[in-house]
Amino acid sequence: MRIRASVEERPGRRRRGFTLIELLVVIAIIGVLIALLLPAVQAAREAARRAQCVNNLKQIGLALHNYESANGSFPPGALQTWNPDTSKLIGNGSSSVHMRMLHFVEQQALYNAANFSVSCFNSELGSFINSTVLLTRLSVFLCPSDIVPSWKGSANTVLKNNVAPGNNYFASFGSSLEYNASVATPPNGVFAFTPAGTRPVTLSSITDGTSNTIAFGEWRTGSGNINLVTIPTDAVFVGSYPPGVTPGSPGTSMPTGGAPFLQWLSQCAAIVANPANRKGKTPTLGESWAIGLNGYTLGNVLLGPNPKYPNCITSQSGFENPGMWTLSSRHPGGANVAMCDGSVRFLKDSISLSVVWALGSRAQGEVLSADSY
Repeated sequence: MRIRASVEERPGRRRRGFTLIELLVVIAIIGVLIALLLPAVQAAREAARRAQCVNNLKQIGLALHNYESANGSFPPGALQTWNPDTSKLIGNGSSSVHMRMLHFVEQQALYNAANFSVSCFNSELGSFINSTVLLTRLSVFLCPSDIVPSWKGSANTVLKNNVAPGNNYFASFGSSLEYNASVATPPNGVFAFTPAGTRPVTLSSITDGTSNTIAFGEWRTGSGNINLVTIPTDAVFVGSYPPGVTPGSPGTSMPTGGAPFLQWLSQCAAIVANPANRKGKTPTLGESWAIGLNGYTLGNVLLGPNPKYPNCITSQSGFENPGMWTLSSRHPGGANVAMCDGSVRFLKDSISLSVVWALGSRAQGEVLSADSY
């Protein structure tokens, strides 16, 4: 008690707070700690998002094999479909691979709501009939690292007045510009547009090995701005094939058409750089998971992830033409792919073209070592 009294009664003693300099030092230390910790926190979050992306692709790969077990083949990338607006068959806009596998990704009710006999695209009535399917957003088809679409969809569907559901995972038609299985040199990948007289791919036809062949790839969705071309989320109309390459010829597949393809890419880049020469652009990639059409649910693996070149189409209009819709993602350094055996791999941006082309094809006899990607 005496000690306490003597302290309390000491004359002239003041309690002293922080000086301004000390306060600034403390703030600076806190700022440095945040700066050091923030990248680690962001990296941990991205790691979690990438893990979820991998899980999505594993679920899609499992669904693909369940479909094959039930049907004896992989689903078609697209079919000729009845257009109720014109009472005619049309060659684009049918139900996608994703739509045909809904009941294998725990979406039985949505699968029951789908009408596979009418077109989902280029048909106001057909898209209205399938509006429940077209307007539903599914997390299994969205990479959590990407931006969730907030823009309205394109014309010729009910999406034009509604926010696009989005799709980050495309079914691959290989390292080919062609997507039509009825041409002289059909696409060398797993999925394709399969009109009358052609059949979907079976497991036995993947002679390069299911662990060496890409089934699904990843791409970014863009802003939905039709006046802005963003690489690699948009595709532009070029209006020509690679130099010396004709429709359906061997030069539409890699590596046979490799040299003219690379020349064609330079033409694509020049067109983007000079808007006056541009013939227009397609809606942003991955607008819908339900429409069986290039740029929506069908793509190819002609370049490594996140290339400096734009996606390009050989025509002056229309998705239903050969072209390039290739790999991209918002994961640092590469993109995920699902192989035909159901496994998921991460392909680096720096992967060589020869390896990309070999992974895209299903039966060209390329030899891939375990450390090549």
